[in-house]
Amino acid sequence: MKKFIAVVGSGSWGKNLVRNFYEIGVLKVVCDINETNFDELKERYSAIYTNSIEEILKDDEIKAVAVATPSETHYELAKKFLLSGKDVFVEKPLVLKVDEAVELVKIAEGKNLILMVDHVLQYHPAVQKLKDLIKNGELGEIKYIYSNRLNFGKFRREENTLWSFAPHDVSLILSIAGEVPEKVSSFGGSYFFTEDTQANSSGLNDISKIPCDVTVTHLEFKNGIRAHIFVSWIHPYKEQKLVVIGTKKMAVFDDTERENKLVLYPHKVEWINSLPVAKKADVEVIDIPKDEPLRNACLHFVECVNLRKKPLTDGLESINVLKVLELASESLRNNGVKLKMGSNYFAHETAVIDQPCEIGEGTKIWHFTHIMSGAKIGRNCVIGQNCFIGSRAVIGNGVKIQNNVSVYDLVTLEDYVFVGPSAVFTNDINPRAKYPKGGKWIPTLVREGATIGANATILCGITIGRWAMVGAGAVVTRDVPDYAIVTGIPAKLTGWVCECGEKINFKKSKAVCKRCGRSYQKRGNKVTKIEN
Repeated sequence: MKKFIAVVGSGSWGKNLVRNFYEIGVLKVVCDINETNFDELKERYSAIYTNSIEEILKDDEIKAVAVATPSETHYELAKKFLLSGKDVFVEKPLVLKVDEAVELVKIAEGKNLILMVDHVLQYHPAVQKLKDLIKNGELGEIKYIYSNRLNFGKFRREENTLWSFAPHDVSLILSIAGEVPEKVSSFGGSYFFTEDTQANSSGLNDISKIPCDVTVTHLEFKNGIRAHIFVSWIHPYKEQKLVVIGTKKMAVFDDTERENKLVLYPHKVEWINSLPVAKKADVEVIDIPKDEPLRNACLHFVECVNLRKKPLTDGLESINVLKVLELASESLRNNGVKLKMGSNYFAHETAVIDQPCEIGEGTKIWHFTHIMSGAKIGRNCVIGQNCFIGSRAVIGNGVKIQNNVSVYDLVTLEDYVFVGPSAVFTNDINPRAKYPKGGKWIPTLVREGATIGANATILCGITIGRWAMVGAGAVVTRDVPDYAIVTGIPAKLTGWVCECGEKINFKKSKAVCKRCGRSYQKRGNKVTKIEN
């Protein structure tokens, strides 16, 4: 068989890929910046050993690359190899951000390349047999699934235990459930990481690096299945167990068992005198092949490369896994709050979202907020608790709306507008309960970057200029110029403000912000930024 695969990264997991691809007969190159990893491998596996990624990129005989480097490097490396026209196999997780995964999938599809993720449990013979049993109805209707992936170590600084341990289980549970969950919640704790180690950990703003070493994640599916995933790297002993509860039988896949890795429990619940009574039955041991899961995964990748087949765990499957992990991480950040799974946004379970409406990627919608059908909301917005967005409201990108704000029909908030808590927008200058306007409202426009303070009131028909600032409690009855500060009842011009939020003072007709150095020019009550 022709040798056409390079393995990049030959550490604890990479050396297993080296072994398997070598034994399959397709290994050509092993690449690692830590050349001390080569000492053990060179004695066992004949291949070219290098520390140069460029050498792999330029070698036309290398048709495929397996990446087993730290997870934060996966995106950059996988993208390089795909753009060079090579098929790619990536250790889990594929990347640490959904948008990066989407980009890699688009590149692979555009170039007709194979992109496969090493969700190795999918290739375990016990799991494959379990899925066959479920498909054939042996377990009945699936009701609940839970997995425990527990051990003492291996501790990581580049990702938390959720991202380190749970991707395999998420992948498997989604496969069994046959869909992505509707709701996700996760809570956990940091018991190994002290305050000092947290402070010294880099990249903690990344949701994959929240320093949790124990997490429990709950999944709720539209088809009624519920699941939870318990992962920990400070557990006193190793446990890798998946339990599937069906109406006919219960299945236990225990990967720490040497022999009986998959067993069925045909227990039943009988109702006697209106009381549930547990009826236990003898355990059924399921015979399974003793194939190595990673070997099966490597063989599958080679087959996909040779026959141009779609992998079982392709990039699209990985996107769904990453969406669950990102939502679980967002829940971790917010003390285990239950979040709705959207196509590309987060919504608290109490939020009411009437479809159809437009909600951009990365937007977060919190408790008891109501989004009307027809509303348009941009990317990366934050809409706080108890808010209302009307059907003809338009909200740009990066907008932050604090609690208890109603954005009614024909109110437009451009990009990066900030609206303080309990601020009021109107769209009717003279409302009467007895004489409704029938939707003939008056539009209101808040331009890019403007800030509206808490409890401020904005009369309809008003335009608030770019980067202007409305003071708390102000009542705005007329247009506000760009960069203006207005306060009071009714609101009056009291100063000028920089794009960064710092107050600026004009000497004659020009001013420079002391904080950021931006320059402005003033003519009458009109301020413009001087472009460098």
